[in-house]
This record gives sequence, C-alpha cells and structure tokens, in this order.
Amino acid sequence: MTTADAPPIVLVHGTRFSASQWSPQLAALQKDFTVTAVDLPGHGTRAAQPWSLAAASEVIASAVDGLGRGPALVVGHSLGGYTALEFARRCPERLRGLVLAGASVSTRGAWAVPYRWVAGLVPRVREDRLTRWNDRLLRRLYPPEVVGATIRSGYAFHTLPDAWGEVLGRFDASAMRAVRAPVLILNGEKDTVFRSGERDFARAHHAARVELIPRARHLANFDAPEAFTDAIRRFARELPAPAQATAPQG
Repeated sequence: MTTADAPPIVLVHGTRFSASQWSPQLAALQKDFTVTAVDLPGHGTRAAQPWSLAAASEVIASAVDGLGRGPALVVGHSLGGYTALEFARRCPERLRGLVLAGASVSTRGAWAVPYRWVAGLVPRVREDRLTRWNDRLLRRLYPPEVVGATIRSGYAFHTLPDAWGEVLGRFDASAMRAVRAPVLILNGEKDTVFRSGERDFARAHHAARVELIPRARHLANFDAPEAFTDAIRRFARELPAPAQATAPQG
C-alpha cells in the first residue's frame, strides 16, 4: 500500500476521556497515515455541548470530511466504539473500515443493569473526588508518557449519565449488519466483560475478525500501546480501496 492509498484514520475515545486518550497512537500512526482524534460532544473541547449519538456521529463525519481523503478507518474504544457503530449506520459512505475496541458486548438486557446504576450514581459524587480517583488509578497503572495527556485534559463525568443512558439498551450484535466496511474487533485479552460478545458480533458481519491484545484489559491502548497501534496499522494496510470495498451479503 502506498501513502496515497493509505486510509485516513479517525480515533474516537471512550467514556469520560477525550481525544487525548489517543496520544500514544497518534504519535505512532502519524508516520504512515493521515490521522486525527476527536472530542465527542460533552467531552474535552466540546465539554459544553450536549451529548447525543446523532451529534456524536456528526462529529465523526466532520472529522472524516476534514481529513479530505475520502472514507476513513474509524477506531472507537468503549463508548467510542458504540458511537462508531452508530456512525457506520448513519454514514456508510464515509466508512472504509471499523475497529471496535472494548465494545463488543450487548448493551441490552441484564448486562445493562449495573451500568445504569453507575450512571445514576456518578452525579451524586463530587467531581473533584472523581477526578482524584481517576488520576490516582491511571498514575498507578500506567507511565506518564502513556496517560499524561489524558490526565491533563480532565474527565467528562457530567456527560456519563446521558451518554450511557442513550447507549444502554440500544446495541447488540445485530448492529453489525448495518456496517458495510470490514471490521476488526480488537479487545484486551483480560477485558472479560466488554469482549464477552465478540464472537456474536463477528458472526453478525460479513467481513469481521477478532484480535486480542495479550494480557491487556479494557484500556488496551494504555496497557499495550505498541501492540494496539500495530494492530490498527496492520488492519489499515489490509483495507481495500474504497471502490473495492465488499458489500454486505444476505
């Protein structure tokens, strides 16, 4: 694949984070690809904007158009993964490939109950306390060069109830049927919750495969930055040119 053929890449962060979550990947991928990371509504530079999946899809679409390279590979982690699925449904012509990271479990049924409880609990805890807890956790688990930018950018706790309130009850493996582009389901090996439906998600799509990051957990791009980035790089290089993309079957 030549530089001209390489797909542009849009990175979509997970719950409470911002585009800064992708600082390790941005630095590495920029050598070979046109790449950007977005702030979803209610997060980062868009903290004042109200959350909705529709608005989040528009943010991704604007990022794809802004790169000026045609359909993009969209990489979404957790909340960003489900948002990317919604974008794929709404804007199929802008999607060249999709990476779902930590976002291959149904958000319907009994699984959603504890997450609804957490989403309801978050507004009852002072934001400065939540920030301290998150800072301590990230500093304990990861080196500064991996999470420093994320910590400095802060967290979007105020958006969590609305974001997960809309996602919960909305997505299961059937959402994969609306995705026309190839899909990589990329999970941390130890992310037992968010990878629990990966086989169902893969079976529901005409061109999906599962790849695990050894020993990584839910924040696989922090646990194993190089392995995570390498998986994105390899998948991007495998993608067919837009005119050659495979259409859904059945």
